Amino acid sequence: MSTLFNNIGCLFTNNQDGTDAASRDLGEICDAAIVVEDGKVAWVGEAKNAPAADEQIDLNNQTVIPGFVDSHAHLMFAGDRAEEFSARMQGQSYSAGGIKTTVAATRKATDAQLEANLERLIAEMHASGITTFETKSGYGLDVETESRSLAIAAKHTSETTFLGAHVVPQEFRDSAKFGSVEAGADAYVDLVKNAMLSAATPHAKWIDVFCDRGAFNVDQAREILQAGINAGLAPRIHANQLENIGAIQLAVELDCASADHCTHLTNQDIDALANSNTVATLLPGAEFSTRSKYPDARKLIDAGVTIALATDCNPGSSYTSSMAFCIALAVREMHMSPAEALWSATMGGAKALRRNDIGHLSVGASADFAVINAPSYIHLAYRPGVNLISETYIAGRAVTK
Repeated sequence: MSTLFNNIGCLFTNNQDGTDAASRDLGEICDAAIVVEDGKVAWVGEAKNAPAADEQIDLNNQTVIPGFVDSHAHLMFAGDRAEEFSARMQGQSYSAGGIKTTVAATRKATDAQLEANLERLIAEMHASGITTFETKSGYGLDVETESRSLAIAAKHTSETTFLGAHVVPQEFRDSAKFGSVEAGADAYVDLVKNAMLSAATPHAKWIDVFCDRGAFNVDQAREILQAGINAGLAPRIHANQLENIGAIQLAVELDCASADHCTHLTNQDIDALANSNTVATLLPGAEFSTRSKYPDARKLIDAGVTIALATDCNPGSSYTSSMAFCIALAVREMHMSPAEALWSATMGGAKALRRNDIGHLSVGASADFAVINAPSYIHLAYRPGVNLISETYIAGRAVTK
């Protein structure tokens, strides 16, 4: 069966010819149409030239964009950290230690409870135009919970990430048991890169480490990521959110697909990213929720660094599933243009996942797109807080009601 999606006011395809920030083209076509066959884009162009199809769907002169690609999310958790958020808004500073609250709740949760929460968040993502999402483990921090979290996640996305190295859990911080805090952390690193990695690998595509103050240092991160690479997982890294401890240089050294957060950067870090295959994934929801400094997206883009935008959806520091909200923040707070923000939330996310079949609507791409009830994608930033996504399609099938 072929389907003609007709009467599109303006369509943005993300032209694949753009090789750098200056030459990227959103591929705008007005009075447009798309033909979908077998879940892929079979034809795209002006509606007046559209070929015949088995069925037609009228999109009522709305705007169509590629589906958002959320390349950084933490959806495998239980519980709530609203009280922590409230305290932070009253002056308490953010640190990596708050994760322990979610770890306790996640360990106690049943598989059914974890999956129900995941499905709730996926429904929110679909409603906001996200068609591909990555999700991490990292709230179990023991062999059993990390493994079962990834097994559940793998039923819903192919983009699963093992993040056993989120923080050192409380039971490994007992100096009396291990002799010192450092010895406990070393013991946990050994667990992550051996038994935990072995249990996680069947359900994961990626391996990630939170390489930052209060989490794992560069040497520990290198050990863990290299073990994951040796086990067949591809690396990505949480880098420079709280402090610059050298994580960007490690990301480039190991050819990580993405270095995520990138808040505290030197000129050397930016040059390294610009001359690498590593995408800088920016997560403005985290800065919003922690009242922290925003990354300098303008400096990164001007240097030629490839940028992705993602939600960082998690219960502690960015509890949002709205990519449009993150686009509005990127435009307002990080000085990105609306066009740059849209590209980064679609093609940028695809590049951060090293995918070429999503993030654009060229012939042969997966027919993943969002329909915006507005005259232009600019309204995503222009009307913050308003969900303008009227329909979301994955492989040409509606996934929203």
